[in-house]
Amino acid sequence: MCTTCGCGGDGATLDGHAHAHEAAPLRPGRRRVSLEQNLLAKNDALAARNRERCAAQGWFTLNLVSSPGSGKTTLLEATIRRLQGRVPVVVIEGDQQTSQDADRIKAAGAPAVQINTGKGCHLDAHMVGHALDLLAPPAGAVVMIENVGNLVCPAAFDLGEAHKVVILSVTEGEDKPLKYPDMFAAADLMLLNKVDLLPHLRFDPELCLSYARRVNPAIQILRVSAQSGEGLDAWIAWIEARRLAPQQA
Repeated sequence: MCTTCGCGGDGATLDGHAHAHEAAPLRPGRRRVSLEQNLLAKNDALAARNRERCAAQGWFTLNLVSSPGSGKTTLLEATIRRLQGRVPVVVIEGDQQTSQDADRIKAAGAPAVQINTGKGCHLDAHMVGHALDLLAPPAGAVVMIENVGNLVCPAAFDLGEAHKVVILSVTEGEDKPLKYPDMFAAADLMLLNKVDLLPHLRFDPELCLSYARRVNPAIQILRVSAQSGEGLDAWIAWIEARRLAPQQA
């Protein structure tokens, strides 16, 4: 057992994350077993079940991923208010601790379930399936999953969503798509958030977008601000255009 990260010494931890360690020599009669593949396969099977369920109910499910402080929750609040009266919205909130975000979402007018992952750094398909049981969204609802703030681990875990949406704020630096390529490669849409702050920052949006497209040439990009409202109409239009066929990329 690795005392640093809790893995089994071969780099595979119980939550499926890979770490670089030199393999310890095996004692006679022992064999080394990789846990990562089997754990991800189990998650993928549960994600496929979630996806089938969403398709059957007409739920349009989005997995919102970002680093901490990108403005996911504020953007969700603005999204809920704009969709009110047009389509039901429910939210699955993922954080290591507290129910603060779920409380904010409920105050904005949407049912929410908080999942606290403790030391875990991402949501998985099993957690999302149980949250759907608790929420019981009406047919045709938009299901928003606010994943744990992390640009690494959530990239590897399919939750059964129709799309991953990566949110990057202009306060984080242009190079994030190059530093965390798996997340941007997995996403269908990137929201460049907090663009109202651009006049006050040394941030080159065109350079950032070019980095994102270098990692994922097919990624769609919208510039948004939950504070000023810039780009929110385009974001809502993106949702509306896809929610009637939630399992189509």
